[in-house]
Amino acid sequence: MPAPPNGFEPKRTALLVMDFQNGIVGRLRDPDPLVARVRDVIADVRAHEGIIGYVRVAFTDDDYATVPATNVTFAAAAEQRSMGDDDPSTRVVDALTPEQGDIVVRKVRVGAMSTTDLDQRLRARGVNTVVLAGVSTSGVVLSTVLDAADRDYRVYVLSDGVADVDEDVHDVLLNKIFGRRATVIDSAQLHNMLDKS
Repeated sequence: MPAPPNGFEPKRTALLVMDFQNGIVGRLRDPDPLVARVRDVIADVRAHEGIIGYVRVAFTDDDYATVPATNVTFAAAAEQRSMGDDDPSTRVVDALTPEQGDIVVRKVRVGAMSTTDLDQRLRARGVNTVVLAGVSTSGVVLSTVLDAADRDYRVYVLSDGVADVDEDVHDVLLNKIFGRRATVIDSAQLHNMLDKS
């Protein structure tokens, strides 16, 4: 495998583990292999002193009131008061539980940075590179690729660390769209980059 790109530093890299929560991962046909791969990637990034950031979507009572009827993604959740902050469906899956020192943010829209202080927290730690793992490819991953690229991060999408209920959309995004704003790699390539840095 090739050497890591110039400027890639594990200590300035954050793996973003996005929407790996019970109610979302549970929609996938066979989530266990995906979760196991992401668990291994988390361990690999930790071993190289990288940063782990967790992003989950969940609403408080105050948050429901901020979701207008025009919001196609979350209006129904607000009306039904689902995806509550204390609901088990919004907890990170047990196999990927955050550890002390990890960044953990709660969002109320699709993208990882749009309604959180994630950008500020990453910059405070000197992060200039993000590696994205998430469910779903067409939701949080797509939104965060675009947003993080606009914020001038070096962005990698972990091809074997993302999934979507619509496999066709997943494939189009990985093979035709993400490469315009990010670099698509798999967990083996990330391991090689970490080891050679």
